[in-house]
Amino acid sequence: MIDCGGQVYIELWTSLASLLRSYAAVHGLGSSGQAMVELSEERILICCGEKWLNLEREGATVNWKREDGSRGTLELTGAGRLRCATGEEEMDLVAEAWARELMRQP
Repeated sequence: MIDCGGQVYIELWTSLASLLRSYAAVHGLGSSGQAMVELSEERILICCGEKWLNLEREGATVNWKREDGSRGTLELTGAGRLRCATGEEEMDLVAEAWARELMRQP
């Protein structure tokens, strides 16, 4: 296990925001929807129309919630993954899935 200081989590957090921004742009090609991404050291908010995803970070812990009331908690790992109760997933795969869902047309 990699021991991470607070700065590493900030860098991973910034990378997650960048991934969300990029994947939302790709999934928005050919549609009229555009995503807005706001970033701070503790929060990422991505919105597209009525859909949104709010991520809040405290250290390595990431709490997320969606416009439909769904929510969860993940943990950033030193390896650049997101861990939940059922296992770990690569950060880019999680970001792509979130962006795909947000940009999906009704």
